[in-house]
Amino acid sequence: MPLHRQRGNITATVHRSTPITAYIALGSNLGERKTNIHSALEQLNFSEGTTVLAVSSLMDNPAVGGPANSPRFLNAAAKLQTTLGSHALLNRLMKIEKTLGRARRIKWEPRPIDLDLLLYGDQIISSQELIVPHPLMHERRFVLQPLAEIAADVVHPTLQMTIGGLLGNLKDEGVRG
Repeated sequence: MPLHRQRGNITATVHRSTPITAYIALGSNLGERKTNIHSALEQLNFSEGTTVLAVSSLMDNPAVGGPANSPRFLNAAAKLQTTLGSHALLNRLMKIEKTLGRARRIKWEPRPIDLDLLLYGDQIISSQELIVPHPLMHERRFVLQPLAEIAADVVHPTLQMTIGGLLGNLKDEGVRG
C-alpha cells in the first residue's frame, strides 16, 4: 500500500506499488557543468525507489530567459524508473539541487544544477507545486533535443505528439551537441 502525505489540499503518493517511467531535464551553467550533471545523475541513481535507465548526450546551449549575459548551459535528459509518486520525485529532485548548491532566489538565474520533471508516465498533473507535462517543454529545443535522443517515440500526453515530432516543429535555436 502506498504511503500518502497531506500537503494543503493535495495528497501526494510517496511510493507506488508498480514502477513508472519518468523523464527529467538536467541543466547546469555554473561551476563544473559536466561534473554537476553527472553528480546529479549519480545521486538520483542511488536514491531509494529510482533507477536511471538512459541518459542523452550533453548539449551546449545559450541561456534562455534570466539575466543578460548569463553563462551557457549544458543540458541533458534522463529516463528514470521510479516507485516514487510524482510529488515525492519532485521533492527528491529539489533536494539533489540543494545538495549541489542551488539556491532559489531569482527565476531563471544562473545555477549549478537545474532538474525538471518533464513527464511522469502518461499522467497529466496540475497542482500548486507541480505541472506535468512540463508546461514549456514543447517550446524548448534545449529540452526536446536531448529528450528525443532517448524518447523520440514517447507521446506528449496533452499535445498527443511524439517528442520527435515536437522537436521537428521547432526553429533552430543554436543548440550544439
